[in-house]
Amino acid sequence: MRPAALSELPARAAAPSEPIRVFLADDHGVTLWGLHKLIQSAAPRLALAGSASSCSELLAHRALGETDLVLLDLELADGSALECVAPLVERHGLRVVLLTGDLDTAQHREAVQRGARGVVLKSQPTALILEAIDRVHRGELWVGRALMTALVEQKLGPADDATRRIGTLTPKEVQVIQALVHQRGAKSLVLAAELGMSENTLRNHLTVIYAKLGVQRRLNLYLYALEHRIGKG
Repeated sequence: MRPAALSELPARAAAPSEPIRVFLADDHGVTLWGLHKLIQSAAPRLALAGSASSCSELLAHRALGETDLVLLDLELADGSALECVAPLVERHGLRVVLLTGDLDTAQHREAVQRGARGVVLKSQPTALILEAIDRVHRGELWVGRALMTALVEQKLGPADDATRRIGTLTPKEVQVIQALVHQRGAKSLVLAAELGMSENTLRNHLTVIYAKLGVQRRLNLYLYALEHRIGKG
């Protein structure tokens, strides 16, 4: 079964002729060698930016400044790669795809909550790994159906607290959330046009909504809205 793909971020600005620069992080030499060959086989669409075997080496690597996306093994030489995800996303502005042989959905969910936008199993065909890289680079979420279900069903806070938070939303803010839910996958430009506002105004609304509901990023707002049925009706 193909993973679910949900567009939630703008694609990185790049000329069509520019390759997606992929950084590889894995502490198994044979796996890293195979991933090198996989990226090379997809040239000129993909290009290898660099590689590392530990989280500390990864975060200090000079090549991150020339990287678009990190293909990250769940376990690195110095521990769990989950600690790398947030710095890669928040400090360096990179897309992250988790590549793992571990079937633990809880860890996959935590990686997504920290900012990863793709989860691919090592047992899956190489064509799916390449497609995941391409989709995530374009701004989509690439996860399995089971993980998507777990994300939606996860409790995001006590019901009374959620009711209080939702009660602070203005009618316009509720309208923004409804548009986000009903037009899932739409880019900011499309959402802004539907709402009759500029992209900058939409961003301002989203910033306030995030603060009121205690969530971060459009994916988490989307899941919160589904959980608490804000976008229904």
